[in-house]
Amino acid sequence: MTALPRRQQNRIAKKKRILEAAQTVFASEGYSGATMDAVATKAGLTKPTLYQYFASKEALFAAMMTARRDDMLLAFEAPKQASMVAQLYAFAWAYADTVMRPDLLSLARLIIGEAQRFPEIGQTYQASGPDRVLAGMMDYLTTQRDAGRLVFEDAELAAQDLWGLILSAPRTLALYQPDDPPARTEVARYLENGLRMFLRAYSVDAAGDVAELDKVIAASQSTRPRT
Repeated sequence: MTALPRRQQNRIAKKKRILEAAQTVFASEGYSGATMDAVATKAGLTKPTLYQYFASKEALFAAMMTARRDDMLLAFEAPKQASMVAQLYAFAWAYADTVMRPDLLSLARLIIGEAQRFPEIGQTYQASGPDRVLAGMMDYLTTQRDAGRLVFEDAELAAQDLWGLILSAPRTLALYQPDDPPARTEVARYLENGLRMFLRAYSVDAAGDVAELDKVIAASQSTRPRT
């Protein structure tokens, strides 16, 4: 594979640095309090350089949320030989590892707190983050249905059920109890049970897929931290 030109590599690295800096600034200052000056300083760049990458705070915020979305959806790009069950398990943990991060939980709290005064913030967050993840989930589940592995009539409801079953309860606890977030073992308890419930409700071969899920979980326990 041909390496990217050095200039392009530098641009990609710089953009990643900007998005990481934006994550920190938005999480600590809130949307209304965050400034492009602060992001530029955190990223170690000049403000004019920052504007070469993102034309406005709104564009930067949307790009930041899109990056988090892409992190989660990469789980659905597993090798073709990976089973649906393995892909769902990988997505569930990619989702958990993203939305349960302390900085993203902090950002979510600030967005919730400011959505009443600045409804466009909540709309931007919803459109560039959760809505796009949901669309990706719907596409994936529809593909599995068309392949004869799942059965449902409404892809949106199926995706919302998957989303809610795997992490709704622990994330809600983490949002409102920041000093006492659920342990990873507790997150795993909800996530694994949620996947079992989803497969029992939507899988064409529920018993076989639940049995496979148990094997996937057992195989993962030797490599995934459980604390």
